[in-house]
Amino acid sequence: MKGVALYFFVTATVAVTLGMIWGIQMSASGDHALGGAHAHLNLVGWVTMALFGVYYHLTPAAAEAMLAKVHYVVALAGLVIMVPGIVQAIRETGETLAKVGSFLTLASMAIFLVTVLMNARRTA
Repeated sequence: MKGVALYFFVTATVAVTLGMIWGIQMSASGDHALGGAHAHLNLVGWVTMALFGVYYHLTPAAAEAMLAKVHYVVALAGLVIMVPGIVQAIRETGETLAKVGSFLTLASMAIFLVTVLMNARRTA
């Protein structure tokens, strides 16, 4: 694994490690109020990023395109902004970051859809 596939997979591994630490902390403290943010870190950070990484690993032509690098930047920004934003929303200190991060995450998925469709045509 190399390039953008590796970037996605390393990001996924960092996210799940942080998610596990956060889950242990919540369990130890008995305070699960931020469970929604924790879940998004694990699902968007670990599962989605890892799946993106696997796709790019299995589809080298897609991984070499500039769009793949844009995809990574948008996906990473979405995750890094969304999770703290969800924490803020849960704590009722603002929802702006959650909204911005969510739209970036949605944009990331739209970029991925375009990537998959473009590369499906190439291999068909």
